[in-house]
Amino acid sequence: QVQLVESGGGLVQAGGSLRLSCVASGTIFSRYAMRWYRQPLGKQREWVGTITADGSTGYTDSVEGRFTISRDNVKNTQFLQMNSLKPEDTAVYYCMLDGISRSYWGQGTQVTVSS
Repeated sequence: QVQLVESGGGLVQAGGSLRLSCVASGTIFSRYAMRWYRQPLGKQREWVGTITADGSTGYTDSVEGRFTISRDNVKNTQFLQMNSLKPEDTAVYYCMLDGISRSYWGQGTQVTVSS
């Protein structure tokens, strides 16, 4: 059974940084693309970025240059380094594993950026 557990969220001032982690279990992590999504309160969930199995990355325009996704296939962990945070980055952040037949989601971690 695939499980994803995010951590690292919290409260930070605008301009600050946070690093989110997503630990995967129950699967061969290195085979799959991993994604980060976020959902601001009262809004739809939106894609933040992706890291492929071979380490290529892509980001939505609003975080390009500020956020960096990486992965450690030995530790089955995906990371989201968030720098120069803005109040509009406030959301619940979710990691997602892009499996063969379905996607798997973590429970989410709250990131709050104060102005």
